[in-house]
Amino acid sequence: MSDSTISPFSAALQRGPRPLPLFLEMLQSETADAPDRRAAALAGLRAFQQAPRPPRPPAPAVLARCGRATLHDYGQGAAPGRPVVFVPSLINPPFVLDLAPDNSLLRWLAGQGMRPLLVDWGTPAPADRDQDIDAHVTGLLLPLLDALPEPPVLVGYCLGGTLALAAATLRPVAGIALIAAPWHFAGFGTGARARIAALWQAVEPTCAALGLVPMEVLQSGFWRLDPARTVAKFEAFGTLDPGSAKAQAFVALEDWANAGAPLTYAAGRQLFEGFFGDDLPGSGRWQPGGRPVAPGALACPAIDFVAQGDRIVPARSAAGLPDHHPVAAGHVGMVVGSRAPALLWQPLADWISRVPATR
Repeated sequence: MSDSTISPFSAALQRGPRPLPLFLEMLQSETADAPDRRAAALAGLRAFQQAPRPPRPPAPAVLARCGRATLHDYGQGAAPGRPVVFVPSLINPPFVLDLAPDNSLLRWLAGQGMRPLLVDWGTPAPADRDQDIDAHVTGLLLPLLDALPEPPVLVGYCLGGTLALAAATLRPVAGIALIAAPWHFAGFGTGARARIAALWQAVEPTCAALGLVPMEVLQSGFWRLDPARTVAKFEAFGTLDPGSAKAQAFVALEDWANAGAPLTYAAGRQLFEGFFGDDLPGSGRWQPGGRPVAPGALACPAIDFVAQGDRIVPARSAAGLPDHHPVAAGHVGMVVGSRAPALLWQPLADWISRVPATR
């Protein structure tokens, strides 16, 4: 079926925002006293649904595989360089690090002579229900790293940085860089953690029955952190020229944010109860593979790129590494925003180039 034959409502169900009923509920609440704003946001939503989507470039070749997880080689065809393994979050798709041909941290680093490798966690099935976050580290990530000819530099983005810290505790690595990675989950604040706990209490029975935590559950949690901004960005989108670079960048980013595989039930439970509820990492009680993870005790160079003023991953949740680099952007903007090459890409490349060789 072509886009021209899809009704606006059907397109909304397919393209997001997901979950659409919650978005419409927030829209009604946020614009209760402003019908002009509601009309503008709905016009922006319609424009978003109808915007053209160019096909994504094919993913690079798979260098290693472990179960449903794969490791993609963005440095293929170039001179062999040190492997730099990017560990993305479990929550959204990994392609935020390769968002578009002209907005790709990984392809840019490959152009600087580096060998970026990207972990793709794949899509879990209900049969994977007992695979918690620890098992993602020990059963999926570590085997991918073991397939490399030398210890890599690890770069962990968002929750992927939390997992990368565990991997760096369990395997020798040349260095580790964190990008907006949460560690002290108490830093999310009492109010946000209470809302997250209430959300989990409401959805846990359904997730237990499914064996999975649908991404709509996680997305609704993010939206509740800042519902006004969620609505306002669609108001603003309705004013853009659909063919403009700014509009195309918005569509690409929103499609990424509304995509993503579910979490396994055990990973979701550990995230909501163990991380957000009990702050196991920040309190020093997280022991994947039977070993406590202590970011300050790593035996390799380590740096933390911390997003300032970020509502999704607040700066106060960072690991507190001695070598930290404040970035004046939100955690997504520092990776794919218009200023990302100056704010993050170049400083990250410079740091990687200074990591001593391990051979």
